[in-house]
Amino acid sequence: MRKTLSLLGLTALVLTGALGCGISTPQAPVAQPPVTSPLDEPAVEPTPEEPPAAELPDPCALLPKAEAETLADAKLEDPVPIRDTCTYSGAPTGPTAQVEIYVGDGAKKVLDIDRELGHEFTALSGIGDEAHLENGMVFFSKGGVWVGIRLVRLTDDAENNKRLEQAARSAAGRL
Repeated sequence: MRKTLSLLGLTALVLTGALGCGISTPQAPVAQPPVTSPLDEPAVEPTPEEPPAAELPDPCALLPKAEAETLADAKLEDPVPIRDTCTYSGAPTGPTAQVEIYVGDGAKKVLDIDRELGHEFTALSGIGDEAHLENGMVFFSKGGVWVGIRLVRLTDDAENNKRLEQAARSAAGRL
């Protein structure tokens, strides 16, 4: 009896495997998207109300190396510009220091994220159209362009914040 049950189980397994591999269901034809040419699409003309995208200033020019070193109170390497940012890293032989400058939407996004996270800000007057200071970073807007300057140092925030405010005033004067 045991032999018969084993044989029936093995037969069922083999038949199921053979049926699963050997039978295929018919596939529905795949619909191809219609082909259009650029001539079929209407031309989009810019409206007079849309101003052209403003070219962003060079972030490294907003805070030259000498001023970045004054901000960091340390010797810094030459700037490394990447798209709308500029980074001055501390010299390998000096104290830990880094200055970062963000220009445009990236600067505004950092400010928005820090606000969402509940960071404390101090409003600054006389810097651009709007300016805000938090520990380690200052943001300002002038003529619709946002700029953020971050200082990374292992020193007192109160001392750093005074220098950040001065760096923002200098950079805003260059916009």
